[in-house]
This record gives sequence, structure tokens and C-alpha cells, in this order.
Amino acid sequence: MAALPFSTTCRHSSSPLHHNSKSSFIGFSQRNNIWQLLVITKSISRKSIRKLSVKNVASDEKQELKDPLAKRDTFYEFIPDSASIASSIKFHAEFTTPFSPEKFELNKAFFATAESVRDSLIINWNATNDYYERKNVKLAYYMSMEYLQVLTGFIEAELLGPYAEALTKLGHNLEDVANKEPDAALGNGGLGRLASCFLDSLATLNYPAWGYGLRYKYGLFKQHITRDGQVEVAENWLEMGSPWEILRNDVSYPVKFYGEVIPGPNGSKQWVGGENILAVAYDVPIPGYKTRTTINLRLWSTKVSQEEFDLQAFNSGDHAKAYAVLRNAEKICYVLYPGDESIEGKTLRLKQQYTLCSASLQDIIARFEKRSGKRVNWDTLPDKVVVQMNDTHPTLCIPELIRILIDVKGLSWEKAWNITKRTVAYTNHTILPEALEKWSLTLLQDLLPRHVEIIRMIDEELIHEIISEYGIDDLDVFEQRLKKLRILENIELPSSVMELLSTEETSTVDPVKVIEVEDNDIMATEKEEKKDDDIDDDDDDDEVGEEGQEEDNENLSIEEDTDNKVEVRFKVDPKLPMMVRMANLCVAGGFSVNGVAAIHSKIVKDEVFNEFYELWPEKFQNKTNGVTPRRWIRFCNPDLSKIITKWIGTEDWVTDLEKLAILRKFADNEDLQLEWIEAKRRNKIKVASFLKDKTGYVVNPSAMFDVQVKRIHEYKRQLLNIMGIVYRYKKMKELSAEERREMFVPRVCIFGGKAFATYVQAKRIVKFITDVGATINRDPEIGDLLKVVFVPDYNVSVAEMLIPGSELSQHISTAGMEASGTSNMKFAMNGCILIGTLDGANVEIREEVGEDNFFLFGARAEEIAGLRKERAEGKFVPDPRFEEVKAYVRSGVFGPYNYDELMGSLEGNEGYGRADYFLVGKDFPSYLECQEEVDKAYLDQKRWTKMSILNTAGSYKFSSDRTIHEYARDIWRIEPIELA
Repeated sequence: MAALPFSTTCRHSSSPLHHNSKSSFIGFSQRNNIWQLLVITKSISRKSIRKLSVKNVASDEKQELKDPLAKRDTFYEFIPDSASIASSIKFHAEFTTPFSPEKFELNKAFFATAESVRDSLIINWNATNDYYERKNVKLAYYMSMEYLQVLTGFIEAELLGPYAEALTKLGHNLEDVANKEPDAALGNGGLGRLASCFLDSLATLNYPAWGYGLRYKYGLFKQHITRDGQVEVAENWLEMGSPWEILRNDVSYPVKFYGEVIPGPNGSKQWVGGENILAVAYDVPIPGYKTRTTINLRLWSTKVSQEEFDLQAFNSGDHAKAYAVLRNAEKICYVLYPGDESIEGKTLRLKQQYTLCSASLQDIIARFEKRSGKRVNWDTLPDKVVVQMNDTHPTLCIPELIRILIDVKGLSWEKAWNITKRTVAYTNHTILPEALEKWSLTLLQDLLPRHVEIIRMIDEELIHEIISEYGIDDLDVFEQRLKKLRILENIELPSSVMELLSTEETSTVDPVKVIEVEDNDIMATEKEEKKDDDIDDDDDDDEVGEEGQEEDNENLSIEEDTDNKVEVRFKVDPKLPMMVRMANLCVAGGFSVNGVAAIHSKIVKDEVFNEFYELWPEKFQNKTNGVTPRRWIRFCNPDLSKIITKWIGTEDWVTDLEKLAILRKFADNEDLQLEWIEAKRRNKIKVASFLKDKTGYVVNPSAMFDVQVKRIHEYKRQLLNIMGIVYRYKKMKELSAEERREMFVPRVCIFGGKAFATYVQAKRIVKFITDVGATINRDPEIGDLLKVVFVPDYNVSVAEMLIPGSELSQHISTAGMEASGTSNMKFAMNGCILIGTLDGANVEIREEVGEDNFFLFGARAEEIAGLRKERAEGKFVPDPRFEEVKAYVRSGVFGPYNYDELMGSLEGNEGYGRADYFLVGKDFPSYLECQEEVDKAYLDQKRWTKMSILNTAGSYKFSSDRTIHEYARDIWRIEPIELA
């Protein structure tokens, strides 16, 4: 068979993933993804004649009628030589890129090259989906509000050459072209990057799965650093579009807000009126590494149908009114995590979460029905579908699935509730109260009235299960248990529960007196009349004997007190808000709850959800996070990757990270150490060049590169780091030049991360870091001994640059507050040594790399509550060095900005925003002493390099491949399915 041109695209007319030639090329992906995707062409053309099975558009109609999922295969051959690649790029430059035809500049070259790569990628994409449908496999659907998505796969020599050669012929350099791709603004931190690592591993390991998310137009924000600190501007990642995603105009679902609920037959309800929008699908291929499996990430964008446009208002000049409905729908997907200080902001966030849940579940159900054929057995839904909620943002999946099953599909409450409990699973990512979402019942009732009804029913089911398990003999204990377990907070108990409680109270009355009342019809009647009519006059007292009156009054008093006691005990406090606790709903409505690191999962079971754990211990498990080695070593650190491959003797470590452990036996080898040092040096030179371009600061590549890059938050304690730097600077200033050189190891201290726009304290920390840096970096006495650099707009591209060149990485959160952390894994994989507390995955990393190869300091998680209690009692005595630093900051040495509020947060014994809740002062002396140990170790470069090698060797357990295997085995119960 003759080889077809490389740009040939095979289309599946019946596949939901078929290539839409009219698709919008609106943005997605990551700088250099084009390099990564080139490996797909290798899997398509291995040995230059790789054969692919694709659906023939002209397949036998009779066969299609007999078996709608039957496929007849046609085999094509692809030979990605530079000439055919160049032709493909030229074709796309002329016909598909959103640029004018007369020029072939870098942006246009990027789009055309990426389109060329995507042509071949789509074939595997469609084949994978068709194969899953034919086999009717169980699929895992990963639901996340964030994806810091990057397409995986890596450039290899035989592909680099042809693409580089083709672009050279067309007047461009491959690296320059690849660098034109912007980061996708679909996430902010570890939550989103974890989701993307998981998708990479799912595809690479051939697990059947899809991801669902929202397609944010502006993302979180682009961070600028000015004299005033952080400034937020809209992210422009979609400004020119992207070639990776494909708009699916034929895949859209209605999403409703507000309205009212009308009773229907058999317990169903009809949700009518209100605001209606459409969620439209954009699909992004997620290719596996050296496998044909290519799974899908479906992102939802929002709009309204054209009928909603008020043409009459527009023509009459009321343009704002005409566009209002359109803008109201579109803004749902404008910004990741819109500010929620206002009711409008809260409403928008809730709309985002429900849009993700509703559109995704409608899509999942439609796909399940299609695979089921004409007769759908809903009992098999949990056997074919599992929905994994990535944190509490997708919690509304639970009531939404029940709503669809009852109101749309006609199932009973019992069946829908049972199916939902076997379909949905929950990953908890935090113990911070603000991240364990609560929503106002009033807001939910207004926006999603049907869902509030369903949540009330789930809450009632939960309470009855609690009663069934524990009884209600002790109402004090029962009340405390409800405060921990209920989904609804400060909301009246269901009537069915109140009846049980009243009956229970009555049953504790003296049985003799009860019998007397029950046997005396007249007395019972009079008693009821008194209760109903509230009669309490002397005439009635005279009508019964003294003894009878006393007995009657006693019984009456008991019954009245019973009702009153129950109502008083469980009454709603009008001063407190009525809330819905989303994390409790996740635990009650899901079949699995997992933490993301060993210590975090223990805290989840022992503290956060202890009462739930006692009720359902079988639900709880640990799944320590992991990161993809394809992205975080193989691609971002090619120099180190070559060394690893050479000394291990195979490149299989890229998909089997346990092979990194082989490096341990070479850790003392001088040849390996020399190669290791040289690779790190080259990476540091790249970082120094990057910092100069990005910030203007010139740093010495021979200094230690000390890095803390992550979301700016008080619990992550960037404040502890910068205060340690201030102390170091102050001590330097007190010494002569010669003494400074003898006592201090040169350091470049690098920060990066975004503070949420309304998080005032976090923004003060950013301002403080940049002020300290501006002062130190201009100090001629200090010179290259100390530099402080804040890298603006930290994202995946920046991480890929910084991590390979880092030597010390700071993971210094208050113990017990970081669920896992995944950046610590990325740094360790790249031979960077960690300084940190026993928090999150630090605990397990330290165990694997060895205690001597991890710099540990700070209070332990089990000590934190006691330390805060001591602080509240006024027993904390700050270290003199801590007080010295605060006074130095207040002296104005770092500029005119008033840092009283920031320093004040570290003082006092109680009060919001004070009392050093995150224990910076407590851990400060331990931190300084640990940093002295860091300096000593760095002076011995042979020891330091060995530590670096052992960190890489010990990170073998922190691959997302291992994590996904555990999810698939223990939670999702799915099997890998590799295409034939």
C-alpha cells in the first residue's frame, strides 16, 4: 500500500471524537507540548510503517445494522519524513491557522506545526474511544475544577530530526516555534497539576478514563509584580487560540438555575422556569507515552441559544438588555475561582460547580445509554461508570445524579440513592476549614431548589442510619454526633426524626404512670384538652380529686417537657447561618473516601471525619499522590534523563520509576557524581539566564539555588522563609566582608506563586518578599552572597525551568496542614534536596530518600493543637532572634511600606489574623538551626551530590503511575485495556 501524506486525517462519522474540520482553534496546552506530541507520530509509524486500525467511512451498511458497534478496518501507513512533514505544515499554514496568508511568522508556524502533529494524534484518539465502546468497558470519569494540563509524550531523536529539518526548510527553528505556545490557564496549583498527571498516567497505563473540567477564558489571573506588590490582570491564553482542542457543537447539554419544583408521578419532580444555559463541549486529546491509547479531556464552555438574544431590545437601542442574558451565561466560564466576597461572587462560583457536575453527568449518562443499547439496566451503572470527585468542588454530582435518575429516568428514590452511593467516590485534599466547602442553604435553595430537596432527603437518610447504628438513648451524645455528621448545619431536624426523638423521650416516663393515664379514658381526654386548649384555671382543678389532679399534672408536665426538651435541644439558632456541608455530603453519598498522603489520611480518619470513619471504616483509605516522570524528569530535565538512562542501562524507568532505585548502588561513584554535578550546573545556567530575562536580576550560577515555588498561603509559610532570609541578611550586615565570605554559603533564594486576589495577608507576604529582594539585591556590601528573586506569574513552564536547576527546595508548611504536596516529589525526582516539616508527602519522601538526605525541622502534627492552646493561654515565649527580625522589619530597612499588620499577625494570643496561628514563631529557631546544617552540607560537594543522587533514587515511589494503579485496583475496579 502506498504511503499517504503525513497530513491525512481519518474521520469517524459516528464517533463522538471525530475531527471537526470547522472546529475552533481556541486555546489549550503548554509551552513545548508540540515537542512532546511528536512521540505520537512515532507510535503511529514505528519502524516507519506502523499500521493503524481506523474505521472505514464506507463500511458495510448491513453490518452496521446488525451490530451498531461493529467496525471494519482499513489500514493506512504513515511515514513521517521531513518532506511530508513540511508539506503538512504548509497545508495547515495556508488553510487552517487563524493568521493571514502572506506571512509565516513564529506564531503561525507554531499553529501549523501543532495542527500537523494533531492530525496523526486524532487517529489514535478515535480508535481508543471506538475500542472502549465496542468492548463496553467500565470507565473512570475524573471530575476536577482545575487542570494545569500539559499533553504528554516526548520528543525522540528520529522525530526531532524530521520536524527540525522540515521547519528549517520553512525558515524556522523547532525550539523557537515550540516556545510560542502559552500555558493553559485551566488551574492554579497542585490540585490542577495532580489532575493532569493522573490523566497522563491513565493514558500511558492504558486505563479507560475521561477527564471533565471547565474551559476558563481567563483562568485565575496573570500576575504582575510592581512596587505595590502583586497586581492581577486577565490571563490572555486564549487570545490567539490553540490547535489542540476541538469544539463539539453537536455535544451540548442544558443546565438550569433558579425556577421552581413541581411534584410529578412516583416521587419524581419537574424543575421548571428559571434561567437556562447550554454547556458546550471542547475536547482535548491526552496521549499516552509509547502506547496508542489516547484518552479525552472534555472541557465545558457556556452560552445560551440564539433565541435568548433580545433582538427587539437591541433594535430599540437597549443594547445592554439585549446582551445581558448572553453575558450572564458566558461569564460562568470566564474566571477560575471568581472572588466570593459578594453574594454575586458566591453565586457565580456555585454556578460553575453545578455546570461542571450537570453537563458532565448528562454526558456520562448519555454515553452509558448509548453503550447499553435499547434496554438500559440502571442497576449496572456502577459496573460501567465510576465518578471520582477531585476535592469538594464537584460535590453536586451526588444530588445531580439522583435528580437525573429520578426526575428524568423515572427511577425510585431508593434505587437512585443506592446507585449513586455505588458510583461516586471522593478525594479529600485538605483539612483547612475554608477548603471544606460550606454553602448557604438560602443561596442553594434559590439557585438549585430541586437539589436542596434531594440534599434534605440524603441528610434524613444519614440521620436514620446514625440512629440505626448508635440508637438515641443518650440524647447528649446523639446531639454531638449530629453536629459532626449532619450534612445540614443549623437546620431543623426532619419530622421523621423528631417523631422518633419525642417517642424516645416519652418511653423514659415511669411506666406505672403511663399505664394509669392510658387506662383512664376520661383523664386522658381531659389531659389532651388541657394540652390543646392551654386550660389552667381553678374551675378545672376542682373537677378532679387532689390525688388525681397531682397525677394528671405530673403526666402533663412530662409530655410538655418532652416536646419542649427535644425542640430546645435541637433548635435552630437564628443568629447563625444555615449551611450545607459539602464534604459531609461527599462522604455520605460516596462509596470511597481517600486522603492523599499517609499522614493526611490519618488526620482525615482521626480528626476531620473521625465520626464518619467510626460509622463507615470500610470507606476510608489512603492514596498518596504522585507526579508523572514523563513530564517532570524525562521532558523538563533531558540532561539528567540521559545520565539516569546511562547508569541504569535502560530508558524503561520512564514508565517504571522503581528502576530509579538502581541509582542507589552508584551514589558514591565519582564518575556518576561528576556527570551529575555537570548536569546540575548546566541547568543552573539556564535558570540564571531565565531569571535575568524575567526579572532583570543577575545571579551567580555558582551559588546555592534555594527555591520555594507554590501557591502563596499562610499555612505554606513563605513568611517563615523570608524572615529567615532577613535574619541571614541582618547577620551578614553585622560582619566584615571577609567574615561574611567565611561564614555564609552564597545563596540565590527564589520565590514564585500567586496570592488569591482577595487574600490580603498573602498579598502582603508577596509585597514583603519583593521589598526584601529589592533591598538585598541592590546592597553592594552583600553582592553575590545573597540574592532574593520573586518570579512573577509562576506556572508549569516556569516550574519546568526552575526545578531541574534547584538544589534546595522548601516545603515548610505547618505540620498537619498540607494534605500531600506534589512539588516536593518533582524536586526530589530532579535531585533537589528538601528542607521541610513532617507534613504531607514529606513524611514518605523522607522515609524513601533516607533521614540523612532530608533536612527536617519544626513541630510535629500531633503537637500543633497543644501548642496553639499554650499560645492562647499566654505561655509562648518567642525566641530572641524572632523578635529581632520583627523589629528589624519594622525599622523600615526594607522601604516605607507599613508592615505592622503583617508582623502583628505573629503576635498576641488570640484574635482573628493574630496569635501566629501557623506557628511561624514557634518553628523559627528550629528553622534557623536547620538552615545552618544546610550550609555545612553544601560546603561538602561530594556529600551534597550523593544526597542529590539518593533523592532521585528514592523518589521511585512517587510516580503518578503507582497512584493510578492503586486507584484503579482499590477504588475504580477498572482494568488496563491496550488497543490491539
